[in-house]
Amino acid sequence: MHMIIKMLELVLTDIVEVSTILLELFGVAVLVYTAIKCFWYWIKQDSRIRLELAQGIALSLEFKMGSEVLRTVIVREWGELGILGVIILLRSILTFLIHWEIKHEEKALSQDKQ
Repeated sequence: MHMIIKMLELVLTDIVEVSTILLELFGVAVLVYTAIKCFWYWIKQDSRIRLELAQGIALSLEFKMGSEVLRTVIVREWGELGILGVIILLRSILTFLIHWEIKHEEKALSQDKQ
């Protein structure tokens, strides 16, 4: 029975590690795509650039935060859990601030259209 538990623990660890890497990759891909798209908007002098960039960064942070939450499943020590907690807290604060910026940018864009 002990051997089965160890094997299941190894499988879970592998699944979490692969999933964490995939979520990190998705976050990076979203950020790179957003940066390229916003660079194009900057060249065209499009007024949506700030809104698009903020939305892309927020989505990227959500993927990155998801990977950190998954990483808590395989943490073995309290010190690691504390570090992950601080990372999640900082990313949550950044996400909150970016969503606040998105709300104000959407309001400013809607006022410009009127």
